[in-house]
Amino acid sequence: MSVRLDHGDDDLAENHEINVTPFIDVMLVLLIIFMVAAPLSTVDVAVDLPTSNAEPQQRPDKPIFLTVKEDLSLALGDAPVDRAALQVALDGETQGNHDERIFVRADKAVAYGDVMEVMNLLRAAGYLKVGLVGLEGPAPAQPGQAPAGPAP
Repeated sequence: MSVRLDHGDDDLAENHEINVTPFIDVMLVLLIIFMVAAPLSTVDVAVDLPTSNAEPQQRPDKPIFLTVKEDLSLALGDAPVDRAALQVALDGETQGNHDERIFVRADKAVAYGDVMEVMNLLRAAGYLKVGLVGLEGPAPAQPGQAPAGPAP
């Protein structure tokens, strides 16, 4: 066992190694900040869509309604129609005019995919002008406003 006893020079020797302790401390603080901030940045943004203020278009003299019923059966006007015979029935109703607008209305219980399937049938039949029919109602209340209704 050997011991070096040097009582000579009291000057401290220069240390040529990198001290990484402060660097690690800073990195850990940044890691904690990002771990806390990341979930806050993924919160869904609530969006209130504006209501349409466009003037309603003039209704044709004899509109052609294609109705999708709750049981997914189709009706052209008031007459039931089979999906396979839809093109023939539409051609008879429009006298072969494929520029005629077809108004599609569907029951509230019909799934969106089923309505899209009917619209694809119309496109396959050559009818590209399609209008979706819905009920007109009061505009939804904006946040911070009282809902429209009868006064108490």
